[in-house]
Amino acid sequence: MSNIQDILKERILVLDGAMGTMLQRYKFTEEDFRGERFKDWKSPLQGNNDLLSLTQPKAIAEVHRKYFEAGADIVETNTFSGTTIAMADYGMEELVYDLNFESARIAKEVANEFTKREPHKPRFVAGSIGPTNKTASMSPDVNDPGYRAVSFDELRLAYKQQVEALLDGGSDLLLVETIFDTLNAKAALFAIEEVKEERGVELPIMVSGTITDASGRTLSGQTAEAFLISISHIPILSVGFNCALGANQLVPHLEVISAKTGHAVSAHPNAGLPNAFGEYDETPQQMAEQIKEYVEKGLVNIVGGCCGTTPEHIKAIADLVKQFTPRGIKDKN
Repeated sequence: MSNIQDILKERILVLDGAMGTMLQRYKFTEEDFRGERFKDWKSPLQGNNDLLSLTQPKAIAEVHRKYFEAGADIVETNTFSGTTIAMADYGMEELVYDLNFESARIAKEVANEFTKREPHKPRFVAGSIGPTNKTASMSPDVNDPGYRAVSFDELRLAYKQQVEALLDGGSDLLLVETIFDTLNAKAALFAIEEVKEERGVELPIMVSGTITDASGRTLSGQTAEAFLISISHIPILSVGFNCALGANQLVPHLEVISAKTGHAVSAHPNAGLPNAFGEYDETPQQMAEQIKEYVEKGLVNIVGGCCGTTPEHIKAIADLVKQFTPRGIKDKN
């Protein structure tokens, strides 16, 4: 397998688009989510997209295949909510290892299929590690600002379990993404370092934060630069932003981190901002036109899509970035 660090110096890599957006097209029912294995499960399961890796694996493989066909170099595993903390909503904490292992295995199988077909363009699998549905640095209760719904240690243990399964399933790298609370991200990064040390492995890590609104800060109050400094003690492959904003709103934040880091810089924005129905209207052409600014300014090394993006969006981005050289990766951290 070619070294992703070397490839990043040669060209801009393309990340896939939204898994959830694609799965909505299948219009899966409660029965589809349950499959045979969970037909008698005590709580409703519709909406638990990670579960589809166990109950509808063909659909998950098909989504990965479509993104690779569109030109993606890296696909993310279907594990955005794959921790005991997030799975507690469905009473499925015990299934976390299975969910992550199978999701990584499915993605890796499809990646190998494409790498074999096109050895000059190796495909990679990024184990997707979401932020969980709890925050370690803020209280969910306005009347009790000192209260925390989760501790650093609880997060660390949950992430460690996820990381081990993602690696066992065949992930080539790990993506800690949609970070709204840097303390959660630090717990994930700490867990990854633990696993690396225990297994004696080196592993590329992508870190992607989320700027939540026009203030230019994460939910836990950090600017782009403060976020970068907070995670700079960890050896990572790339740092960047995803979700919450459309491509053009991300430009100033990418400019900040691109100027300040020696790591690769990534961006996978939404297809614009959601409309009144929570849907994303930006066409592939519109999105590619905005991402053109990233590559013309030399801000990114990895680019893809988040909410609302489809293989059509990824194809437009892949066709665009072929024409540009990647941002130079310096040794300044």
